Amino acid sequence: MSHFYVVRFNKFKRWSLVIVLAFFTAGFLWFENNGILSVFSKESPVALSKGSSEEPNIALTFNISWGEEKVHEILKQLEKQQVQATFFVSGEWAEKHPDILNTISENKHEVGMLGYRYKSYLDQEVDQVKKDLRYAKEIFGKLGYKDMELVRAPHGHFNDEIIKVAEDLGHKVIHWNINPNDWQNPGTQKIVDHVMSQTNNGDIILLHASDSVKQTAESLKTILPGLKNKGYKFVTVSEMINQAHAETKIVE
Repeated sequence: MSHFYVVRFNKFKRWSLVIVLAFFTAGFLWFENNGILSVFSKESPVALSKGSSEEPNIALTFNISWGEEKVHEILKQLEKQQVQATFFVSGEWAEKHPDILNTISENKHEVGMLGYRYKSYLDQEVDQVKKDLRYAKEIFGKLGYKDMELVRAPHGHFNDEIIKVAEDLGHKVIHWNINPNDWQNPGTQKIVDHVMSQTNNGDIILLHASDSVKQTAESLKTILPGLKNKGYKFVTVSEMINQAHAETKIVE
């Protein structure tokens, strides 16, 4: 049962300012938690790691930085289950494998950038990061991908300064909040169990499609139908951003 308390202003006049401030703070938190605030703030650099917790939408994402063998079986599983994913690929990989990149795109998956070289941005000077992002954009443009808006930092390493650099170049930095570390090949069942037990509304799942992964394609045979059976809908990262109630979650 909800309880309401009536306060007589004259008696508690000295607390009026405190009460007003409390309501203001509560209102701000309500707006933030219900996703009314913008996904990408203009006031401070933000990386998106989660969408709206009010909608049963989830984004499945894959990173690719090397190799050409494992991605095909992963694409086959996605096609079989009619799931659209977002692939973040390095410019260096795209340059070497334009045919595979075209296959990803033709299968209606979204493409984002992992920069050009897959090297931690925290190990580079800011000017090097700018150069890497600009060159990656140039390479993707030559391959026919002109408006590359989505960027994921190599290894997921970034800070406020790197996010600001990316935003100034017209990019949106995308992180994740579900990571079964499939690149370590911990076992198919462990990958499945982690994703199935941890995934909730609005989550962004990180998997890999480089040749280091030995169990990811097999795990998708259970994960994709399993998450569908739980009522989740797979969307691309851009679709998640464009949701009316998308939330901002800042990554530290």
